[in-house]
Amino acid sequence: MTLAIVNTRAGVGLDAPAVQVEVHLANGLPGLTLVGLPEAAVKESRERVRSALVNAGFDFPNTRRITLNLAPADLPKEGGRFDLPIALGILAASGQLPVEALESIECAGELALDGKLRPVPGMLPFALATKAAGRRLIVPNACADEAALAGNGLTVLPAATLWEVVAHLLDQERIAPHVLPAPPKAHNPAPDLADVRGQHQARRALEVAAAGGHNLLLAGPPGTGKTMLASRLPGILPPLDEDDALQVAAVRSVCGLALEADWGQRPFRQPHHSASAAALVGGGCHFQQLLRLNNNCCDNLYVEFT
Repeated sequence: MTLAIVNTRAGVGLDAPAVQVEVHLANGLPGLTLVGLPEAAVKESRERVRSALVNAGFDFPNTRRITLNLAPADLPKEGGRFDLPIALGILAASGQLPVEALESIECAGELALDGKLRPVPGMLPFALATKAAGRRLIVPNACADEAALAGNGLTVLPAATLWEVVAHLLDQERIAPHVLPAPPKAHNPAPDLADVRGQHQARRALEVAAAGGHNLLLAGPPGTGKTMLASRLPGILPPLDEDDALQVAAVRSVCGLALEADWGQRPFRQPHHSASAAALVGGGCHFQQLLRLNNNCCDNLYVEFT
């Protein structure tokens, strides 16, 4: 078999669109060509994959012409997450791995030169999309807990090296599905409104806004307690349900932040007053998603500090 297809996903904000890594071996001048709108880190995967395969004890088809296509071709690809699927595709196309073993899985992971798997960011959106597609997911060990947050219905297979992945696909040494040792919970308690002394009018406005789902505008000179009060609004709101908690965790995953630090808590952001409009919305869907989860507003409240 000289053609192999491996399923993986790209990272586009909070979305994880499907990507197929197509590997074709042909006769001709030996070389490796990578197409499909890859950015610099993806292009460099050619050398990482070559060294990882050789150092892990596999044969690299140096005498064949290798064409790698990351489809769809018009979707930008970035990061080192494509190392593992590229390596598996080369092994399957060269006959060292059965192509059928790759049909029901999706995988992602950066390869070290010795064949070890390194974590990649944005694994939670990847896992949620894989769960919806009904496939199993192979990830580096360091990403297993994050991927398992997707919940029941997704089989997460953690691996430390490329050899472990190949041994699993060859039925030589099966990888046990990963299970979270305990349900996630927040480690950092939200600021408590009980810490605020005085400010009775503003406190009442916070309570009304939280109970009715209203917009709230605090205005006044610096040092009058606007940020202190606003930071305590999430603490009097009900905890996030599971779906919203996963959406917030997906934002933190893409940003490379710890997921369990504020699990289930409503996020709070305090951009500087001099931040431009481009800075506020430059994060695109990330900032807007957090804002949407914090506000289901129908009316406006205004509090002026003097």
